[in-house]
Amino acid sequence: MLSSAHPRWPPGLVTVPGLHGSDGAHWQTWLERQFPRSLRAEQADWEAPDLAVWSASLGALLARERGPFVLAAHSFGCLAAAHALQQGIAGADVVGVLLVAPASPAKFRFAGPFEAKRLMVPSILIGSETDPWMTLAGARELAQHLGSAFVNLGDAGHINTAAGFGPWPRAKHFIDTLVHCEAPRHLRDETVEAGALAFAW
Repeated sequence: MLSSAHPRWPPGLVTVPGLHGSDGAHWQTWLERQFPRSLRAEQADWEAPDLAVWSASLGALLARERGPFVLAAHSFGCLAAAHALQQGIAGADVVGVLLVAPASPAKFRFAGPFEAKRLMVPSILIGSETDPWMTLAGARELAQHLGSAFVNLGDAGHINTAAGFGPWPRAKHFIDTLVHCEAPRHLRDETVEAGALAFAW
């Protein structure tokens, strides 16, 4: 059992919305209410997607708060989150990433260069057969480049409020899966740290 002096597990949730942000009925808003520690990566202008700016905003949030964190990103927010991790902007306290209905990088070339390369944390990418922002084949290919587990959600549109995704228990299941996969390594590291402290005494 972890000592109360090190309240670092389970990780907090950070949602990363896409273009226009996520309204009160969106699954990201619902998901935030399912966790005792949840934050949202805010943007100065939700109508102006910019990979560098949005990634820096996420990085600044994570730098201000005590981790670890698991990210739940949607649409262009998936690109911003992946970019932040690949550029080292997001820091070392991210233990997992859920990428839901990522927007096609080709549609956002104007927002800055995006390189789809392997993420260094566990990740799950959720695609849809009827997403106007990314084909299923494109989502599957992106998952392969990022090293993400891939889930085909079927006829799910853009997996947003308009597609009927308000309360979405499967989103919490995916987050819980990422957390549970990371827990053994985290607990092992905590044990090593505690042992080192005991030896120092």
